[in-house]
Amino acid sequence: MKEVKIGKTLVGKNHPAFIIAEAGVNHNGDLATAYKMVDAAIEFGANAIKFQTFKAENLAQKDAPKAAYQKDLTDKDETQYDMLKKLELSKEDTKKVFGYCKDKTIECFSTPYGIESAKLLQELKTSAFKIGSGDVDNYPLLTMIAKLNTPVILSSGMSSLGDVEESIKWVREGGCDDILLLHCVTSYPAKFEDVHLRVLQTFQQAFDVLIGFSDHTPGIAVPIAAVALGAKVIEKHFTLDKNLPGPDHKASLEPQEMKAMIDGIRNVEASMGSPVKRLLSNEIPIKAVARKSITASIAIPKGTVLTEEMLTVKRPGKGISPKYWKIVLGQQTRIDIEIDQVITWDMI
Repeated sequence: MKEVKIGKTLVGKNHPAFIIAEAGVNHNGDLATAYKMVDAAIEFGANAIKFQTFKAENLAQKDAPKAAYQKDLTDKDETQYDMLKKLELSKEDTKKVFGYCKDKTIECFSTPYGIESAKLLQELKTSAFKIGSGDVDNYPLLTMIAKLNTPVILSSGMSSLGDVEESIKWVREGGCDDILLLHCVTSYPAKFEDVHLRVLQTFQQAFDVLIGFSDHTPGIAVPIAAVALGAKVIEKHFTLDKNLPGPDHKASLEPQEMKAMIDGIRNVEASMGSPVKRLLSNEIPIKAVARKSITASIAIPKGTVLTEEMLTVKRPGKGISPKYWKIVLGQQTRIDIEIDQVITWDMI
């Protein structure tokens, strides 16, 4: 499976997982907050920060209803359109955020929610296009983006395996083979029993693409597990404060939690190592202390034929290993052996 380059970072089998700090709309439409989120993402060690680019009038009809979780977390009487209008960043603010990220040297890209938004991101020389789960079947958007010679990160929430296969086909036919496929469960927060992380393995078997995980579960355990299962991209929503108003804050991590997640991922990556089971050099001195030897349980005179009643197994491991127990039984002692003395081969 080939590598994909996002900005200056190579993503692939022999590289650390690419961590996307999903700012989404958690800036609440405020440029200053967006800047603070960029600073936080840099501080907790993300590879990239991602936003969502849209115009409310191009994304939703005026009377489009909200999802249940959005009703619970925002004004239940307002429409989805009214909510989105409060959360969008203007074209100028989007340009400013991308410029700020460039100055701060962190990769920045976004999820376009339509062709107009995708054109703006193209103008800003985005290092990747993220396709949200709501646009998996958006043929015009996918084929337009596929022609732009920029990596595509494709989320797969609300999709069957056939839906995903079709989306990948469209992107490839459009001319883009730099695809990163994210397993995703579109639920906020997602229940652990709904995640089905083994889908990552299905994706690996079914598609010749890099795989990752867009996580909506509480906490940090599931994305860490995803990396252990082969995910090379992790996307996680974050917020500066879970108590801020808005639809996504409650299902997001705060900066200190994001740092803990990234540290956990890096520790897991370091621990994966080699598939070869062998004695490590730093285990050798401990082995001599922790392993055991065949030991005399009584005083044994010279010329005695050894029986089980005369022997026990004790630390340290500087004598005959207990794996040779059956060989030692019936052997004759060459010397007098004291009680509790470790038995070595030259004694028998």
